[in-house]
Amino acid sequence: MTLEIGDQAPQFTLPTDQNQMVSLKNYRGQKVILYFYPKDDTPGCTREACDFRDATTQFSKQNTVVFGISKDKPTKHQKFREKYQLPFTLLSDENGDVCEAYGVIDKKSLFGNTFLGITRSTFLIDEEGIIRQIWRKVKVTGHVEKILETL
Repeated sequence: MTLEIGDQAPQFTLPTDQNQMVSLKNYRGQKVILYFYPKDDTPGCTREACDFRDATTQFSKQNTVVFGISKDKPTKHQKFREKYQLPFTLLSDENGDVCEAYGVIDKKSLFGNTFLGITRSTFLIDEEGIIRQIWRKVKVTGHVEKILETL
């Protein structure tokens, strides 16, 4: 089943880069941006994270919280977050359950090898927990600006 605009966002509880637990339901009353990305500290993922970082003030003004999600371990997230001074929380979905629930796992190919991995995707969830916008197969350049225009 593919998630669509207007669907209830799948609930989850995941560990953060600070080894605390975050539940989506605790953010009712705020807009939430969930951005799924393949891997910490790779060129595209770093650029995307820094674009979100640089727009933090604009997101705050819109009553919007940002979470980055990948399958990296919390300790790797912590290093990535500190290295680039990311002001938002990174969530660790090591077993991929949340990635599956949001439909962001897909076949990828690298150097002739095919494998399952995270397809860069972003979900805008409203104050009631409803998905209001979905960006799939995201191109990093200009992506955060598109989100801000949507907000």
